[in-house]
Amino acid sequence: MKVQIITIGDEILIGQIVDTNSAWMGQLLNQNGAEVIKIDSIGDDYELIQQTLKQAIHHADIVLITGGLGPTKDDITKKALADYFGVSLSFHEPSYERILKIFERIGRKTTEAHRQQCYMPDNATLLYNKMGSAPGMWFEHDNTVIISMPGVPYEMKYIMEHEAIPRLRERFPMKPIFHRTILTVGEGESRIADRIADIEDNLPKHIKLAFLPSLGMVRLRLTARGEQEETLKQELQKYSKAIEDRIPELIFGYEKESLSEVVGRLLKQHDLYLATAESCTGGYIAHQITSIPGSSDYFKGSIIAYANEIKMAQLGVKESTLKEHGAVSEPTVVEMVSGTLRLLNTDIAVAVSGIAGPGGGTPEKPVGTVWLAVGNQEQTISRKLSLGKDRIKNIEYASVQALNMIRQFVVEQYNSVTEVI
Repeated sequence: MKVQIITIGDEILIGQIVDTNSAWMGQLLNQNGAEVIKIDSIGDDYELIQQTLKQAIHHADIVLITGGLGPTKDDITKKALADYFGVSLSFHEPSYERILKIFERIGRKTTEAHRQQCYMPDNATLLYNKMGSAPGMWFEHDNTVIISMPGVPYEMKYIMEHEAIPRLRERFPMKPIFHRTILTVGEGESRIADRIADIEDNLPKHIKLAFLPSLGMVRLRLTARGEQEETLKQELQKYSKAIEDRIPELIFGYEKESLSEVVGRLLKQHDLYLATAESCTGGYIAHQITSIPGSSDYFKGSIIAYANEIKMAQLGVKESTLKEHGAVSEPTVVEMVSGTLRLLNTDIAVAVSGIAGPGGGTPEKPVGTVWLAVGNQEQTISRKLSLGKDRIKNIEYASVQALNMIRQFVVEQYNSVTEVI
């Protein structure tokens, strides 16, 4: 079952809003065995709507349209659809009565625009929209189903979940599609690809492997399509296990887990408390940790030691260390860890100091030089990063590496296991 998504609205094209509808629909459709073959974002243009719809009907079994169903003059989707199908727009009394009741309940009066909103194409089957005033519309044309929905995300989601998907499942046979996503950190896409090349080369045709890199991390997504649900699940497990056995030290989780979530679970599992000492990241590591609900069970706090006097006064970094080695150095972050353990009385501490950029570098320590350290009372491990000149990317990448160092430290020092699910 092939699906094309069309999102309509000038506000998408000028960047005023982000098209989250397509991403959400893509996930829901995939879960139901449908294949999205194309996504188009177009403006509120009558001819362009008709042209895009014509192309979509030619290629897809299902066309999903969002946007342009409101009461204002720029909402022209219904008119474009009616003219494309060669039908008239007729007033739908039940829709207008529903709008009247909604406005009466909130103490407001309707306008002529709301009445005009209730003119529907004669060939449309209306889909109930509990979350708003504009119903969805179901059309069938040249063996293709076309569904038009409001662009407001929560209205679209209601229609998709309660109206569109149940009807589509009855209308089309849907083959199972299953995914297994392996989350890695510590090596880039090309190196991972080299290490598992033979596994990828031996995948059967109905199983695909995709590499999805992000800053400091790579997701490996196995996708299986076929007729036999249990067989597909077993095959995914088999090839996932082969990848896991090949790169176990890089894997931190699965599916939609975050690195900070996994770190928090490991800390809680071993009844450990963590604190951070941050210079160039300015609290971003702490932000990642505290974004997880329940982080108070394993996180005590953070010292944002941006200036050298704070490093000395709060964390006990020696003045001689700063003079001899500088703030961005291994000795400094090691002393920052020691001071954080003492000051905040935690089991583990992580420290970072660097030159985030875009200025401030020297020939000896160029922009992007970052030192990290993580440790407890018995041992401290440090690492140097040599990054680029993009300040935000440097902060984010250093934070990812800091979280991964915490993960590895807990695994190695507290006799945990790399399997985290």
